[in-house]
Amino acid sequence: MDLSVVDLSPVPTDGTATDAYANTVESAQQAESLGYSRFWVAEHHGMATTIAGTTPEVLLGHLAAETDSIRLGSGAVLLNHYSPFNVAEQFGVLDALAPGRIDAGLGRANGSPAADRALGTDRRVQNPDADQTEKIEAVMDHLSGGFPDDHPYADLEVPGSGAGLPEPWVLGSSPSSASIAAELGLPYCFAAFIRPQFAVRAFETYRDQFQSTSLAGSVDQPQGMLAVNAVSAETDREAVRLRAVAEASFARMQRGVVGTRPSIEEAIDELGGAPDPTPPRLDGDDWPRAVSGSPETISSVLDQLADRVGVDELMIQHVQPTQADALRSHELIAEGVGIT
Repeated sequence: MDLSVVDLSPVPTDGTATDAYANTVESAQQAESLGYSRFWVAEHHGMATTIAGTTPEVLLGHLAAETDSIRLGSGAVLLNHYSPFNVAEQFGVLDALAPGRIDAGLGRANGSPAADRALGTDRRVQNPDADQTEKIEAVMDHLSGGFPDDHPYADLEVPGSGAGLPEPWVLGSSPSSASIAAELGLPYCFAAFIRPQFAVRAFETYRDQFQSTSLAGSVDQPQGMLAVNAVSAETDREAVRLRAVAEASFARMQRGVVGTRPSIEEAIDELGGAPDPTPPRLDGDDWPRAVSGSPETISSVLDQLADRVGVDELMIQHVQPTQADALRSHELIAEGVGIT
């Protein structure tokens, strides 16, 4: 199994965005040294005191200079906020800076009404799926020069390395995003830490509807990746205390408090006690929103989740109390899965 990481650039307690970005660089360098396949950074808006990951395309340029071999990408660039040409130019520049190492993770999501207004985003698109499909096609046509000769954009050029194109991935958390990836013949990454209950159905939709196309970046066979919230510590008991932070953060989000990160003690108090440890064998079709465990337990659980949807690569997302906890967790997950 291959492992990858997606990083939100959380702002440390009493820290700044500068500290958050330094931690992201440290995490990327550690992931590279441990043998992780990819390191992606996320896009969230309007929560800069808690989440500094707002502009993946900017942060990826810095990461390209601070790493040597690991693939770097966006998890995701939110296409509903931008023009495809703008996104294509950004990723063309990144490809020129790090030839053969860039993933263009393309998704969509609305933020708060204020953030969407500030970004000039229309929240009332009549057919969001069709709009997203057209935008992804346009990004890849701009990157590859794929517009027909009589197209208004045929003469527009995008910078690049000349050694290939950024690898496109369609990202989502529903069967509708799976249909978009299948229609375009592109790789697909499902965010199980958002809507785990749709994971199996989304991948079934992707495989049932998949067709290879002439679009740049299209693959011959379905290529999937599962993103999960996972944390590891030396023992299952220690790991579940760390997982409490993710569980409490999600509970806060459901109450409308988005982007905050409690301490372990605050999390356990808000939850009314520590969550139950993740068992080494999950029951039936149980899909936890977050999983935890020792290296042995987490390896078993990740294997089960990957088998359920038929993928060979998992992307690890987490909400951790400290940077030290996050780094140690990545190390132990790599050890458990055996990628080092």
